[in-house]
Amino acid sequence: MTQLTMNRRTVLGVGIGAGVAMLAMPNVLRAQDKSLKVGVYGGYFKDSFDKNIFPEFTKATGIAVESVAEPTGEAWLVQMQQAAQAGQAPADVSMMSQVSMRKGQATELWAPLDLAKIKNSSNLLERFINKYPDGRVAGIGAVSWFITLVTNTDVYKEAPTSWTALWDPANADKLGLLALVSNSFLLDVTAKTYFGGAQALDTEESILKVFAKLAELKPNVRLWYRDEAQFEQALKSGEIPMGQYYHDVTGLAAADGQPVRSTFPKEGGIQDAGSWALSKASQKTEEAHIFIDYMSQPSIQAVLSRKVGTSPTVRRETTDLNEKEFAAVSSDIEPIIPHYDMYISKADWLNEKWTEMIAS
Repeated sequence: MTQLTMNRRTVLGVGIGAGVAMLAMPNVLRAQDKSLKVGVYGGYFKDSFDKNIFPEFTKATGIAVESVAEPTGEAWLVQMQQAAQAGQAPADVSMMSQVSMRKGQATELWAPLDLAKIKNSSNLLERFINKYPDGRVAGIGAVSWFITLVTNTDVYKEAPTSWTALWDPANADKLGLLALVSNSFLLDVTAKTYFGGAQALDTEESILKVFAKLAELKPNVRLWYRDEAQFEQALKSGEIPMGQYYHDVTGLAAADGQPVRSTFPKEGGIQDAGSWALSKASQKTEEAHIFIDYMSQPSIQAVLSRKVGTSPTVRRETTDLNEKEFAAVSSDIEPIIPHYDMYISKADWLNEKWTEMIAS
């Protein structure tokens, strides 16, 4: 989740309505002073949860939430691992990226979750349940978001329909693309668009073929961006009229009257996500399960879509989102799911090849 995305989503932040379903909590919990430390992405994203989500959870359950701002990248994972070795938990439950989830699983950092105590997990899309190799549940999808194909509507009167537009010679020197192999997920896009899917990323030999195809679009790239604000401004002005960007952020800019559009290509948008994970050092297992169950309610996922701008981790039909609300954050087109395990197991090699074949 980018800082800019957090800023944009916070603009939507208003209190959750009284219509949100209350969970039936055991009387013993309501009678006692219960609390939980919850780690969420820092900045405006945390501010939005503090204002709109956590107070309603406390009203529904009697469990007070102390929110903890997570640093960006994998710094939080390192802090959690070091603290766990000392038997401490900087946060009981944390929202973790998919790469951090998997790295934490490798060290058994996450306490297994009991789905019998998370009844609402039955609403989740299967891809949002993180599991250890032996089937134990390591994490539950908290929020998700999309990176899509974006265009300036003054320059492109018709929306592109496929990621192949990135390779079209007509778009020479017109693209803005994310600068890193590990955040652009352009290998996944290329694999889906030209090689039939993620299986093309299973071996180094086949990955090199994907890299070679991806390299063919380099003449079309005006900017490999790290600063989202820089690209967003260039997209609005038409200076860089096409690229990849966050679907919800682009939609908000369009709603503000900017000449921009977000398109889910026929091959799918790129879906990334954060998962709730429980530190093995936490003493708040019961409260953590109540919290994750609450956050997995379709009604709460719908509130997050409306007020925070995230895509539901539950099946669409379980929510009451209307067509417009759902389209603002998601799509019915099957998404491109990043090959996270590849980015972990081959990180150094991928960065080397990216520098050599793409960024040079």
